[in-house]
Amino acid sequence: MSALSNREKRDWLRLARTQNVGPVTFATLIARFGSAAAALEAVPRLAQRGGAASLRIPSATDAEREMETLAQLGGKFIASCEAEFPRGLAAVDPPPPVLAVLGHPALLSRDMVAIVGARNASALGRRFAAMLAGDLGKAGLAIASGMARGIDAAAHEAGLPTGTCAVLAGGVDVIYPAENTALYERIRAQGVIVSEMTMGESPQARHFPRRNRIISGLSRGVVIVEAAENSGSLITANYALEQGREVFAVPGSPLDPRAKGANRLIRDGATLTESAEDVLNVLRPMLGSAFQETDSRTSGAAPQDPGIVDRETERLRVRLLELLSPAAVEIDELVRQCAAPASAVVSALLELELAGQAQRQPGNRVSLA
Repeated sequence: MSALSNREKRDWLRLARTQNVGPVTFATLIARFGSAAAALEAVPRLAQRGGAASLRIPSATDAEREMETLAQLGGKFIASCEAEFPRGLAAVDPPPPVLAVLGHPALLSRDMVAIVGARNASALGRRFAAMLAGDLGKAGLAIASGMARGIDAAAHEAGLPTGTCAVLAGGVDVIYPAENTALYERIRAQGVIVSEMTMGESPQARHFPRRNRIISGLSRGVVIVEAAENSGSLITANYALEQGREVFAVPGSPLDPRAKGANRLIRDGATLTESAEDVLNVLRPMLGSAFQETDSRTSGAAPQDPGIVDRETERLRVRLLELLSPAAVEIDELVRQCAAPASAVVSALLELELAGQAQRQPGNRVSLA
């Protein structure tokens, strides 16, 4: 819970930016080796054992340059083991290792509600999102969203006077879409902007689910206003359910494709939402209290023996690649089918992950990369 030194934070940033190291692999490495510095020493060897010819690891200079670039903009990095890291996001399993933050970090300690929805939102949808954000803000809640056009932008605009948090899919310094440049600057001046991506990185399609996971993780609940079937907003709702958050949905006309996703969520048990009071009635009992999920911060985890790998690890890697598929499977099931010690299976999986052959997923699951 104590603040990292500049050197420790640099190492956390280097490890977080290392090729094939996502939040799950990062947490595994910290738990196994005890520190980012020790993990950085070990990962090239582990990746080579997994079959990789090389592994891209940012240099200390690269990490320092990124930290300096953010500092020059008035921002800073917050590691998931530090007290300033948002409580809700710290409780997600696993949290993003490092957040880049611009604006007013104090807002991250506030209870938040996410409001997300269609980019091609109707005039009534935008109006309702703004009304909802304004009323929830007056009730003391900060508004989180993804700064997309449509519903997101309307929610941010209305949340500015009372506090809003924009979560970006690219670097925290990359404005997307460009039409939201003025909104970005107002949020930077009055609210807070966060991202787990590298400074200067343009958003890619694969980044948006990671952004959506952060939006729901920051929030006590997620409100869906206009969402077509298979939209990104429904991905946010699914993350909210996985994280134990409340899901709210605004009903719409069956004739409007933008209402189909929200209407389905209501059928599946989401709280039908027609006003801020519908949201507050559900959230009031939990506001100000701790999040229910297990805290996943790992900087203080006792290091495990890095020499756990035994003679059968090579056989296990081959066997695991036979068992894995694009569909994620629980690690416990892999241990059972490998008929090997769990520590040996986890070690072999880590090597495959770092080599880019396997990918760890939330919920203690793994798939082919």
